[in-house]
Amino acid sequence: MSIGSHAKSARVVTGFVLAAAVLLSSCGSGDSDSAATSTAKTPAATTTPANTGSPERAAVTVTVDDMKFAPENVTVKLGETVTWKFSDRVPHSVQGIGDKAMGINSPIYTTGQWSYTFTALGTYRYLCSLHPQMRGTVTVE
Repeated sequence: MSIGSHAKSARVVTGFVLAAAVLLSSCGSGDSDSAATSTAKTPAATTTPANTGSPERAAVTVTVDDMKFAPENVTVKLGETVTWKFSDRVPHSVQGIGDKAMGINSPIYTTGQWSYTFTALGTYRYLCSLHPQMRGTVTVE
């Protein structure tokens, strides 16, 4: 194979890879009911397990007990952390609903705690992945 043929083959393969990347990046969850009220492109929120001794202090604590999130709806300021404290006889999780809340994804807990720091404005809906009737909302102002 000549150098010219090799370069042409490399360009064709690169073109296919770029086309596939564009197609994949445009794929969505199909969730037409956006989880956020904000449409501005902002950095995604980050997770910080509260058990790591992180210096961040929870702005709000949500108790997960008796098959419910309490309080169900909370409001925090941009950059603040919400901590979910699990203390039920059955396991639960915190799972974001919709594209905006995709980063909200705790492990399954019966006891313990998990935290999430919100770095983008909007409204984030979540549920327990094991008990979808358990739902809550975090509004970030």
